[in-house]
Amino acid sequence: MEQLGEILNPHFLLRNALYAGLLVGLVCPQVGIFFVLRRMILLGIALPQVSNAGIAFAFLMHTLGWHLFYHMESEKVMALSGSIVFTFIAIFTLATLERKQKGFAENRIGFTYALAGAASILFVAWNPYGQTEVLSMLKGEIISIPDIYVLSMLIIYGTIFIFLIGFHRNFILVSYDIDMATTLGKNVILWDTLLYLIIGIIISFGVMTVGPLVIFGFLLIPPMAAKMVTRGIFLFCIVSSIIGIFASFIGFYISYRFDLPTGPTDVALLCVIFVMLSLGKIFFRLKR
Repeated sequence: MEQLGEILNPHFLLRNALYAGLLVGLVCPQVGIFFVLRRMILLGIALPQVSNAGIAFAFLMHTLGWHLFYHMESEKVMALSGSIVFTFIAIFTLATLERKQKGFAENRIGFTYALAGAASILFVAWNPYGQTEVLSMLKGEIISIPDIYVLSMLIIYGTIFIFLIGFHRNFILVSYDIDMATTLGKNVILWDTLLYLIIGIIISFGVMTVGPLVIFGFLLIPPMAAKMVTRGIFLFCIVSSIIGIFASFIGFYISYRFDLPTGPTDVALLCVIFVMLSLGKIFFRLKR
């Protein structure tokens, strides 16, 4: 309980890590529900890896002298630029091929994941000066988040969260039933494009802040767990974020209490929640 009191203290030294984790736990599941509704879960694995490759590529180009920003500019700005460019190119390419139904989606996403993973490692290996910095950023130093970055995260994630809530019906409609959305006069291409932009920003910014593993975990596992125990879109969305926030706070407490890395602890706790809900669902089915 002593550690819990320290965490809840507004002057807690690691409060930025806690706040960032809670933001990820609240907002990422609201984006992840669209991966689940569209049955594009594999895309949630591939895109953080693509974002990784963008960060590593930006650092490599910066080291070699091909850059838009001076060396004194923030590394975060440079990395964010690479992450956004790579993520947007990947997501719109995959979305275009999906719309044209070229080949199998699983093959395309698997290829993208493998290519991005290999490229990330090669970009880091070719960077003679920035390996430590790049690897640190790719791992997600969730403990050492500065105030300005938490504020930026609050503004970006908060704006996206409000936008998603405000236009929730349209995003759900184009994700769940495109034919009905077209019949009702919705501009499917416009809403699809907006959704892909939101996904790209959430992943690009999140990967830089907390790392690809954490973003992948909070994008997909809370919605997958919530879908098993809820009926109806409204409850599905609410429970997804509740699971995300719960895992983020309890995961942070466990990592602080037992001196464990925060990101992997959060994701491991999400997996435990998912398994427990799965077992609970099986148990209730057997009792009937």
